[in-house]
Order: sequence, then C-alpha cells, then structure tokens
Amino acid sequence: MPARVLALFGPTAVGKTDVAVALAERLRARGERPVVVSADALQVYRGLELLTGVPGPEQRARIEHRLVSFVPLAERFSVAEYAALAHAEIDGLLADGALPIVVGGTGLYLRAALAELELRPPPRAGVRERWEAELRERGPEALHAQLARAAPWAAATIEPRDRHRIVRALELLEQRALEPPQGPSRLWTADTRHPTRLVGLVRDRDELYARIDARVEAMLAAGAADEVRRADAAGASPTARVALGFEELLRGDVDAMKRRTRNYARRQLTWMRKLAGVEIVDIGGRTPEQVARAIDSAPA
Repeated sequence: MPARVLALFGPTAVGKTDVAVALAERLRARGERPVVVSADALQVYRGLELLTGVPGPEQRARIEHRLVSFVPLAERFSVAEYAALAHAEIDGLLADGALPIVVGGTGLYLRAALAELELRPPPRAGVRERWEAELRERGPEALHAQLARAAPWAAATIEPRDRHRIVRALELLEQRALEPPQGPSRLWTADTRHPTRLVGLVRDRDELYARIDARVEAMLAAGAADEVRRADAAGASPTARVALGFEELLRGDVDAMKRRTRNYARRQLTWMRKLAGVEIVDIGGRTPEQVARAIDSAPA
C-alpha cells in the first residue's frame, strides 16, 4: 500500500525544515497539498520560538506548519497530550485530501504521532513537585543512583544527568507503573496508524557539530538569551525549561549550551538507528532542493 504520510527525522541542525520546505514545493507543483505536522517536544511552546528553532515566517509562508507555538509557557505538556493532537491533525489532513509531512527530532514524539503507543499515566498531584524538589537539593546523579538501586533496567537507559527522564522514572516507580520490559517494545516496531514513509536525515558528524555551533550563535544574535529571560520571568513550566539551552542561557554559559546540544544530537542519531523501516539519507554537500528531489524520486 502506498504511503499516505511522510515523516522526516533527524538530529538538531541537520536541516530538516529546509528539506521539508523544498520537498513540499515539489509535491505542490504536481498537485499535492502538503502540510507539516511538527513532532518536536519543545516547539509547542509559545514564547520559545528562537530557542527551539521554530520555522520562521518565511518558511511557514512556504508551507503550513501545525502544532507549533500553541502551548502557554507556564503550562506543562506531555507526550500523551501531544499524541492525541497529532493523531487528530493527521487524520483530519488525510480526510481533507492533504499529505501530512511529520517533521521532528524528538524521537518519542515522532513515534507518538505515527503510531499507537501505550503511554504511561500522568503523576498523581504533588508527586512530580516532590521529586523535583529532591532533584534541586540532591542533584541528578544522586537520584539516578537511587533509581539504579530500585530499577536498574530503567536507569540503564537514562543518562545520569537527564533530569527530566530521571524524575519521570521515579514518579512511575512510586506509582508502581514502571515495570521491566516484557517482550519487544512497540516503540521500535514498524507499526504505524497509516501507511508511512520514514526518512532519516544525516550529515558528517563534524559538519553537524559545526552547524550546531553556528545555529547557537545565530540564536544568540537573534535574541534567544532575552527570550529565555522573559520566559523565566513569566513562570515557564518545568517541561518548558528542559528546552536545550534554557538553563544554560540563564547562567550565561553558551559553551555548555553547545555541548548539551551536541550530546543531544548524538542521542537523536541513536534513536534513528533504532527506528524500524527508516530510509537513511545523507544530505551533506547537497542543497535542500537536491535532497528533496532525491527523496521524491526514490521508490517509496
């Protein structure tokens, strides 16, 4: 069955948006109606557009983008809430005869958009706040060690400084909702809600890191540090504050922001290697239009 949904995944700064725009213009030229559905955990926040790399007005004028800049900064937002919205957007676009292009670098959100996942329950009132207070007092490494003693299978998949995932795992453990995996994970299967073509975009590692550093500098020149300070003053929620560079820019530590972004890109590439059925496309040395032509002309 031919694909009804196209998905583009890749690490931060690889060039996903430019490729999506170029591909959309090719598709539109032959009568398709492409619409981007974002699969990014932080681009949902209104007021963090510079920091999270939301496509600019010129790019959004060339192709419509859904599920960006719509959540108030002070609100928490979960993958379960995103999944419901993404499914509704994709289903509605297909019903209207449009072609959804799901674009993102947050692996869990990409899978949540494309598939039916068994998502964990939200924390009971007060549980997350208590663990976040523990995190501030004891630090992520101490909480990671506590998690490793209680649930080593969970701690093994989480980096010792991944504050958000450590707190989430401890919440689930407390609610007895964290169990060792039984059988193959649905997260890595090829099952999707609609026939989907999944394309993973990559570049040479040194080139990617250079692009990340340049992107950080461009964000700063555009006013990202001021944006973060405004978000902090407005009471940005804990889920908004996990955006790459948020805490680093509050401290004025640009080098730490670059290091964290490069580390995140490595994790995104690890995610990509696990995605079932992904077509890897090396886009180094080619224009977005050339990459779009290659994707469009390749057999689906």
